[in-house]
Amino acid sequence: MTIGIVCAIEPELAHLKSELTGRTGSVVGQARFDAGELDGHRVVLVGGGMGKVNIAVVATVLADRFGCRAIVFTGVAGGLDPSLNIGDIVIADRTVQHDAGVIEENGLKTYQPGHVPFINPTERQGYPTDSVLLGRVQQRLADFTLPSSSAVGGGYGRPPRISYGTVVTGDQFVRCDVTRDRLYCDFDAIAVEMEGGALAQVCEAFGIPWLVIRALSDLAGRESHFDFAAFVDQAAACSATILRRILPVF
Repeated sequence: MTIGIVCAIEPELAHLKSELTGRTGSVVGQARFDAGELDGHRVVLVGGGMGKVNIAVVATVLADRFGCRAIVFTGVAGGLDPSLNIGDIVIADRTVQHDAGVIEENGLKTYQPGHVPFINPTERQGYPTDSVLLGRVQQRLADFTLPSSSAVGGGYGRPPRISYGTVVTGDQFVRCDVTRDRLYCDFDAIAVEMEGGALAQVCEAFGIPWLVIRALSDLAGRESHFDFAAFVDQAAACSATILRRILPVF
């Protein structure tokens, strides 16, 4: 079984590419796909770029051309849950595209991507992670602890927490306290990022499982761009460590 691994940006990609053995590369649609082995597992690793369209392109190629039977996103995100800190890990049990829907007088009413309530209505909102896969992930991580890092902002020297919950996706980098609080309240979401919801949509179309792993590089507030620059590399390393821990469950 070949597992597709997707990152958005170079700091996320670098922690995994250097560990691939037997690597062979090819370029499709301006993205480089590196096939090889990671800890004894057959994988195809790609840096997809930021945003929903970019991730949909590479996920489609992984599923259709490379025959990947599962796809994992590993990288960083902005935290929404006020109980979480920079460096903590979030694993999606559901993704929602918070910028898809219908614009009405009171603003955007979020709706399932690909649907409009007065044309093809649906009761669905978002995409749930496969429950069997998620259960195996939770079991694999139950006794696993990342090392403490006092350099990770807000961590207070404690090991990063691993949390499961809703992750929201949109084509914006959020650095706004008001928006952060709204996304947390409206969706009961624990993190916001730019790719996971599109990955889930593509994987559902191909009938393959997916997983989104994110380490918090910032807290999606007004200072998030400064936090991101300072902590993105450390956060990406934590996310890559979690990915390597759970590869045997696929």
